[in-house]
Amino acid sequence: MIPTLLTVSSVFIIAFNAAPPVDIDGIHEPVFRSLLYENNIISGAIIPTSAAIGLHFYPIWEAASVDEWLYNGGPYELIVLHFLLGVACYMGREWELSFRLGMRPWIAIAYSAPVAAATVVFLIYPIGQGSFSDGDSKEFKEQRGLCIDDECR
Repeated sequence: MIPTLLTVSSVFIIAFNAAPPVDIDGIHEPVFRSLLYENNIISGAIIPTSAAIGLHFYPIWEAASVDEWLYNGGPYELIVLHFLLGVACYMGREWELSFRLGMRPWIAIAYSAPVAAATVVFLIYPIGQGSFSDGDSKEFKEQRGLCIDDECR
């Protein structure tokens, strides 16, 4: 739990202050949101992963270079996945503490609702957005007979 949350904190601080521009739409128009690029604390943000590649496991070693990983929004996924893992571990520690003290695990159960909400917002929803952001694929249209005027050829 501690290593994942320390990783999240350090990567978030570094990315918020000095992350390079990110190609959010896959159309090679990078978005600048770090403080290094003249944003302030209100307009600064960690830019999500490019919709062109969708949200999937995108570790640093999968990219050809660190620059490519940064350009495609790798820090966002690193932050989200480590955050969710750390929060789930914290929930497990709450349950373990209540078990060891002979208490009922109501705190851990109550804490599971915000954990589920965070998982949906940061992991499940972006998966759907990344996969359907650029419209239906050619194969999808061909399978369902949706091609009009040779648009699939």
